[in-house]
Amino acid sequence: MPDMTRESDRILREAKTSLAVQRDGGTHRPGPRSIGKGSAAAKRKLWLARLRNLAIAVVTIWIGAGIAGAMFSEIGFWGLMAVIVTTAIAVGLFSSFPKIKVPQRAELTQGNPQQMVARTELWLEAQRPALPPPAQTIVDQLGVQLDALGLQLQGLDGAHPAMAEVRELVGEYIPETIDNYRKIPVALRKEEHAGKTADQRLTESLGKLSGEVDRVTRRLAEGALDDLAIKSRYLEYRYGGAEALEDLSAGGTQGISGPDTGVPLPDLSATPTKQVR
Repeated sequence: MPDMTRESDRILREAKTSLAVQRDGGTHRPGPRSIGKGSAAAKRKLWLARLRNLAIAVVTIWIGAGIAGAMFSEIGFWGLMAVIVTTAIAVGLFSSFPKIKVPQRAELTQGNPQQMVARTELWLEAQRPALPPPAQTIVDQLGVQLDALGLQLQGLDGAHPAMAEVRELVGEYIPETIDNYRKIPVALRKEEHAGKTADQRLTESLGKLSGEVDRVTRRLAEGALDDLAIKSRYLEYRYGGAEALEDLSAGGTQGISGPDTGVPLPDLSATPTKQVR
């Protein structure tokens, strides 16, 4: 029976290389770039599942080939070729399965803040190629802003007024603006209507929504900034600032010696002495 250890290692290396290439978008076209950490984490989780499934499939194929070789003395040339072809099929299958599921609009506001941010970013990435270049730039900016917003939403109760405002902004206004644009035929998107083209109106609307996301994030962050300022003032009051520490270290030894402590020493020269008889 031929030594399949080296062949198995080679197949595994090629499988990992193929997965890396497919993860980057394949050999013919670049894959869509993640606009935020939420969508990147969702994709990374998917690729880890693909790699796990591929490893299980390849190991199962080669263990089965080894058992068959032990039972029948050897599997022969055609048996080895069958194992290699089966491994290649497994690589091709698990390199693209399971596929990334683009969330539906109704799913954008569901789940906790992390899930909401990840779904919205994945949805925006799917819409991005159909948008004009200026709008694509704003979509990239929205990805970064949604990451920051998701951090501010952590720990907030679901009934908090800010949560309702964010769900409306992220789950309704942003996707509705893009959906309305995509309903317009491509040939009409650059024609002026009421003084502006559809491309211009989309870019302006997304810009305003981006500013609103930034405003909500800053408003939520004000509470943390206020807490930090209060804590800082307390520490200054409790322990003193750097200048107070310098004054203490510089004047502490002088105060112990007497004249600089602020407590006047008694004038012994003015005190009458009692005669001893």
